[in-house]
Amino acid sequence: MTVMRMEDKEYPESAKSGETSASPILNVYPDTALDHERLDLHAHPEPMLSWSSTATLLGRVAGRDWLIPPGYGLWVPGGVEHSGSVLHAGRMVTVTFAAGRNPLGWSEPTCFTVGPLLGELINHLHRIAPGDPTRSAAETLMFQLLTPLPAHHLHITMPADPRARQIAEHLIAHPDDQRDFDAWGDNVHASVRTLSRHFHAETGLTFAAWRTSIRIRAAIPLLGNGMPVGAVARAVGYRKPSAFIAAFKRITGQTPSTYLPLGGAPATAGESEVQ
Repeated sequence: MTVMRMEDKEYPESAKSGETSASPILNVYPDTALDHERLDLHAHPEPMLSWSSTATLLGRVAGRDWLIPPGYGLWVPGGVEHSGSVLHAGRMVTVTFAAGRNPLGWSEPTCFTVGPLLGELINHLHRIAPGDPTRSAAETLMFQLLTPLPAHHLHITMPADPRARQIAEHLIAHPDDQRDFDAWGDNVHASVRTLSRHFHAETGLTFAAWRTSIRIRAAIPLLGNGMPVGAVARAVGYRKPSAFIAAFKRITGQTPSTYLPLGGAPATAGESEVQ
């Protein structure tokens, strides 16, 4: 297990020395998040946002757990305690802001999505120099595109029991794992009854309901990227697209095709959505 420290992700020298700048951004830091990498609980006066491009992250911010799958991000206000872990390796970007400068006006941890244009703007701000003539316009557009989502999009209740949490973290990283509770009990050396009790008491959901919610959350960014419904169903652990579609509609109130880009295929060849 690798432990990350805030000091490992250094700010620019101008930010460290306290110099002021027209831009509220201190640094745009792209990084490769490694499996099982962890960030210890800490706080700092600088606000930050973290965007996952291809990684799956689990953050603990202000005493709540936040799941950050690919295509999503989380804003952490300055001074708020937070920690994190990498459930699935991949690319991520952290943007830090000067202490006391909050161009978004968000006072609480806030989740958001990152589409192709916003993602390219963030990458552009990383590539260009602080004095680049395009910087001001790029920052302004980036702030306009950062739209808050309801907390339930990323907030997730994780079990506290270490055996149940081990199962939960694995399923977030690998939603297609179809092992039943008996198999998981053997894996973590706990009885099904014990695990069931912890899941229900600590998350408010049965194991089956909790896993379904995780699978649906994992499916949404895949649909948003244009993956056909049948392929998404298999990617998140459903053998039959019809079962996935029924579960998706039960959780979200909508069919998966609602989340496809305009013109996206609702299903793979020979498959159709059930109503």
